[in-house]
Amino acid sequence: MATMQTPAASSTSANVAPPSRGAEGRPPALALGDVRHRFDRQPVVNGVDLNVAPGEVVCLLGPSGCGKTTLLRIAAGLEVLQEGEVSLEGRTVAAPGRRHVPPEKRSVGLAFQESALFPHLSVVENVMFGLKPLPASERRRRALARLEQLGMADYAETYPHMLSGGQQQRVALARALAPEPRLMLLDEPFSSLDARLRDRIRDDTLHVLKNVGAATLLVTHDPEEAMFMADRIALMRDGEIVQTGTPRELYCAPCDPFVVTFFGGVNELAGVVENGRVATPVGTIEAGWLPEGSDATVMVRPEALRISERDADHNDHAHSHVIMAKLLGRSSLIHLCAHGPGGEDAHLHARVPGVFLPAEGQPVDIHLDLSQVFVFADSAAGA
Repeated sequence: MATMQTPAASSTSANVAPPSRGAEGRPPALALGDVRHRFDRQPVVNGVDLNVAPGEVVCLLGPSGCGKTTLLRIAAGLEVLQEGEVSLEGRTVAAPGRRHVPPEKRSVGLAFQESALFPHLSVVENVMFGLKPLPASERRRRALARLEQLGMADYAETYPHMLSGGQQQRVALARALAPEPRLMLLDEPFSSLDARLRDRIRDDTLHVLKNVGAATLLVTHDPEEAMFMADRIALMRDGEIVQTGTPRELYCAPCDPFVVTFFGGVNELAGVVENGRVATPVGTIEAGWLPEGSDATVMVRPEALRISERDADHNDHAHSHVIMAKLLGRSSLIHLCAHGPGGEDAHLHARVPGVFLPAEGQPVDIHLDLSQVFVFADSAAGA
């Protein structure tokens, strides 16, 4: 029997980040301690603790307006810290009333959604711009090496206006990486690109980041991007971190309904805990950690519903049946009317790999993958 996620078994949750050190016991490349920030008395970051270890990629994930970009700007020094502390490799670079190291002295690389290249400089000159302390020959060698890593060496003498948006973004990333910063801060660097190009560029970027060993804090609103890029994800809501953990931990052991829904659509079913279980139209789910007789919310991912066609009359709706089926390319989305043994029913969505398009009204049997089913106390019950 699969184990349901309980609050006690959840991953690191709100405002708690595990100590994060490299293999040699080095201090975190970035440490944010109890960071708080307001705009016009409105809290936008509320007591965030987060570490990024040397060589680690951490994604700040969350909806628009949750505070993730403000947090990144505080780490960069672009926003003056109001409360808390920011440290780089164990050295305090920001503490209210005591210290504020400017961005150019923090040894961080910055890349944003817009590439912001200098139009009057060639591609290689743009990448060399941040390498002025080095001899000219070394500046050019290092710039060309970064361009080669990101597939842009052939465009070294080209000017930005002659490049596509994706090419400009690669150059911007090369420019940020060229000084070999110990920490990279990336704010939605791929969001303006079309889907196919975005996949390729973020794949190239991840390989470069891992090759150079830079610690990275990446801001994104895209859960798939976070799962692809991150060693750990910090999921934010309303200025706070709801849960921190590996992509697998957040997806398979969510501590809050918000975490479940942020990673994709879910079927939500209501029930009452009886004898430590909750009855639903698709089966009885373990919920022994919830009080007996309490209201519960059961969240079922579409991938958790496994469908098999039943040999029965299509007009006999006593059984669960198909309402409609849609092909989405790599998967099929099935709208179901699920019937429970007690006569209860529910409209559910099932996602099936490949082409699976049963006819409207087709009777089906529904089986649950319990590893993708989550039970929480009904928050409305205590409101």
